Amino acid sequence: MNEPVLVLNGNYAPINVCSTRRAMCLILVGKANMIMDGRGVVRTVSRTYPKPSIIRLHQVIKRPRPSVKLTKQEIFRRDQYRCQYCGQETHDLTVDHVVPQHLGGKSTWFNLVTACAKCNHKKGGLTLKQAGLTLQKKPIQPPTSAAYLFRKYLNSYQEWEPFIRGW
Repeated sequence: MNEPVLVLNGNYAPINVCSTRRAMCLILVGKANMIMDGRGVVRTVSRTYPKPSIIRLHQVIKRPRPSVKLTKQEIFRRDQYRCQYCGQETHDLTVDHVVPQHLGGKSTWFNLVTACAKCNHKKGGLTLKQAGLTLQKKPIQPPTSAAYLFRKYLNSYQEWEPFIRGW
């Protein structure tokens, strides 16, 4: 009952991912309908309900455009788990300020990059020029597209792709 379910707005735009339990509640109270099932069934004493994979709300919900929150995990995800100085893909990653904080560098999408421990130690509190390092690619704020926001689910739930890629 905790499997993820894609929630579509009334206009079929992907807006959220919820649990199967929450999706079943929305369907049963008449706020949503099932677009796709195929994950088995939920049995009660008197009835059997198919488990939803994708649901659509009956009404269009107006909400602000989603944005990607600035977190350590999102920086790793944006940089594809690679050091932005040497390009090495490793699990021993840290977050580094391109312009060090003591020199006025802020914690923003444009000043934070993923770095391996070796490069982060080499750079220390220096600027890129002082440390003799260059960035593999310029840090940017990730897009707020549905494809980026829900990308982590696409490997496991291929049936979601047409609804996510279209937005």
